[in-house]
Amino acid sequence: MEGKVVLLGLWASTFAMRVRIALAEKGIKYESKEENLFNKSAFLLEMNPIHKKVPVLIHDGKPICESLVIVEYIDEVWHDTAPLLPSDPYQRSQARFWADFVDKKIDGIGRRVRTGKGEDKETAKKELIEYLKIMEGELGDKHFFGGDTIGVVDVTLVPITSWFYTYETLGNFNIEGDCPKLVAWARRCLEKESMANSLPHPHKIYEYALEQKKKLGI
Repeated sequence: MEGKVVLLGLWASTFAMRVRIALAEKGIKYESKEENLFNKSAFLLEMNPIHKKVPVLIHDGKPICESLVIVEYIDEVWHDTAPLLPSDPYQRSQARFWADFVDKKIDGIGRRVRTGKGEDKETAKKELIEYLKIMEGELGDKHFFGGDTIGVVDVTLVPITSWFYTYETLGNFNIEGDCPKLVAWARRCLEKESMANSLPHPHKIYEYALEQKKKLGI
């Protein structure tokens, strides 16, 4: 599919990481523009006037917003290579369900683990492990959530694993002890170039998290 592709993102954003992985899986060349969420560009506000957030994919001058919508768009437009969603309608619905589960449940809890205090932080840690165990059960004995190849659920969840070190350090707990199969899955994902090159080093994420806490006065 011809047309210039631009990604407005933030390197530490799990949502932007999803899009970078999808683009890499498809072998799509694109221009990346980093945003400062404390000083959003006029271009970002123009391209995403409703939510005013990253990521935004701009394809041939037309903006697409919200990470899961963008990933599906990429899969549909560049459908000839590395499909991320199953062709079977039922399997497709299940992949969408679990991607939505990750989106709505797990990412928000991670923020509470790293910024919360007292009882709320402890509750968030327990909830995070509970939801990760659910995902571990869904993974089962499969190599990836998509089976033998990565799919939309893998693309949705694996960016959050780049924040595990930050969650563990700031929350004083260990994820691998409770979810060893999920952590092993994350390591398998990092063996893929598309994922390894799209995810920041966990220590860099940790430094970023500390800077954010300082800026927010937490």
